[in-house]
Amino acid sequence: MTFAIDWIWLLLALPVAFGLGWFFSRLDVWQWRLESRHQPRAYFKGLNHLLNGQQDRAVDSFIEAVQNDPDTSELHFTLGNLFRRRGEYDRAVRVHEHLLARADLTNSDRARAQLALAQDYAKAGLLDRAEAALQGGSESREAQQLLLSIYERGRDWVGASRVAAQLQTQGAGSYDKRRAHYFCEQGLFEDAIALSPSSPRAYLELAKKHAAQSDFSASHDLLGIAANTAPQALPLLALPLISCAKTEPERSAAIALLAAAYDDTHSLDVLEALIAAGWKSKRDAYAAHLVHTPSLVAASHLIESAEAQAALQKATEPLKRYRCAACGFEAKQYFWQCPGCQAWDSYPFKRVEEL
Repeated sequence: MTFAIDWIWLLLALPVAFGLGWFFSRLDVWQWRLESRHQPRAYFKGLNHLLNGQQDRAVDSFIEAVQNDPDTSELHFTLGNLFRRRGEYDRAVRVHEHLLARADLTNSDRARAQLALAQDYAKAGLLDRAEAALQGGSESREAQQLLLSIYERGRDWVGASRVAAQLQTQGAGSYDKRRAHYFCEQGLFEDAIALSPSSPRAYLELAKKHAAQSDFSASHDLLGIAANTAPQALPLLALPLISCAKTEPERSAAIALLAAAYDDTHSLDVLEALIAAGWKSKRDAYAAHLVHTPSLVAASHLIESAEAQAALQKATEPLKRYRCAACGFEAKQYFWQCPGCQAWDSYPFKRVEEL
């Protein structure tokens, strides 16, 4: 009898347990639906505005979403990034500082917020605050690259070299050429050559230093090494190479080297160095150049009329500039680091007309 009663209770308990399970599962669904009617609606409105390029409306929607759910860190990150992109750096800083003040933030989100705060300060030009924000924060590759950018903008070449070496150790690629530029900025040209023997800048700068001390033989030797290790840089090296060739053997060797390079590249900079060395007359050299390569710059040297030549010289000035391959910034002189986008070695050795 007792055994039968136990079975009866068990059979009665099964549908009750099933019903309770169904009820609580529906309760979770109802709760999820209730929550989704508040914060996500504003969030998805913001995403929609953002995809349509309507940043003002997107910001308003995200602010509404953050007010509805102030504990959601992802919304704060999205809003802070939007403020930074709009140039509202003070508002971006406040959003990320509010995040960092939260005690419930995970370690990964805290490091992310620290990096975002440093990016806010860096974009605003407050480099010291950006550096301080990174101290003791994330050691991620992105944080290290931002710190490297801060040191470069602040011209702290020692710090930049240290961070670049760390990035290279972490497997972020080779930073030898960039570190060679840092050495050149400090006047450590021998160290730059030892670190990156194929980089032409150190040879060129050291050659200028020897030429200023009237040590033209050493200067000529250095430029000859640079011409062999970095032949693509000959347009920059050509005129200094001719200027430093004081003996007849050096002059003959320099002319032979540049003439061979000109036959391959038809570079106007190399041609002008050859003309300065007496390789051909100015008129014959530019006339021969026009046979191979159409060039307004070369044609302007063949105009007899002084007035017409002056007009052409003015018209060809933009063609004589160097243009950054990364951002398009143009300059009359050659830059190893672009003043516009801060990229290293982004200028081709050819001028605009020859690109």
